[in-house]
Formats: sequence, C-alpha cells, structure tokens
Amino acid sequence: MASGALDELARRFRDTSLPKEEWTHAAHLRVGAWHVDRHGAEEALRILRDGIPRLNDSHGTPNTETSGYHETITVAYVRLIASYLEAVREPASLEDRVECLLAGPLGERAVLLSYWSQETLMSPRARLEWVPPDRAPLALPAGGTASGGRRTSPPRDV
Repeated sequence: MASGALDELARRFRDTSLPKEEWTHAAHLRVGAWHVDRHGAEEALRILRDGIPRLNDSHGTPNTETSGYHETITVAYVRLIASYLEAVREPASLEDRVECLLAGPLGERAVLLSYWSQETLMSPRARLEWVPPDRAPLALPAGGTASGGRRTSPPRDV
C-alpha cells in the first residue's frame, strides 16, 4: 500500500465515504491496524465499535444479530492486531507492517476458526457481545509475525 494510502483509507472509514465494495476483509484489518497504531487498542476498539456500524448503515447493511457489526470478531482482531504491532517493529512503516500482517496468518479470513468453533463464532450472541474462544486461547498464530516482520518480543496470549 502506498505511503499515505492507509491514512486516506482510515479517513474514508471515519467519514463513511468508503464504498461498500471497498470494505473488504483486508480493509477491515488495515483500518483496525491504523486505529490501534494511532490510538492504542482500547480506544481503537471504542472507535471501531462506533464506526463499523455507522459505515454499515451508510451502505444499507443492517446491524442485527445476524448481519453487520460483529463484536467478538472486532474485539478479537483488535487484540491480535495490537499484539502483532507490539511484536513486529520492522519494517518501520505502519503501511509495510500492515502488508506483512495481511500476507501472514492474520490476513487469512478463517484464522479466528483456530480459536472459535464456527457455531460459536457465528452465533447471534457472539455478534452482539464478546464471547471467549471455545477452541484455543487467543494468541498470535504460529508464524504470525512472518512475511518479513521481525519479532522483538516473545509470543504471548492476547
């Protein structure tokens, strides 16, 4: 991603001008990483809890117990992204670190199924509130800092 493009993506997310067709899995992770980097995990989560439903509303996507915003997925990714950004300090630019994140296990759409069963993760309860993992503790996956990023601290549960 070109320098400044991540800032622009985050701006378009915040002002709800990001088109629905560009609100992809990768865009979710890029926007999450930008907010975690700029605001820390706790504040990023607060911002995303507000911003994702607002963007969905602007797209006409209902936020219900079966569609739209998903609390468990959002919390899980914020925690995983925060751990990744803390562990990976090189390459130095956020854009490059996010591209490494997307090229590794965290970029895979099914990564959360390592921690949750499909039934639990896709339940109405998990969409509406945080539901802890039912398969494995939430932690950076093996190789989670691969693809060029250099770990500067040991892996840890998140």
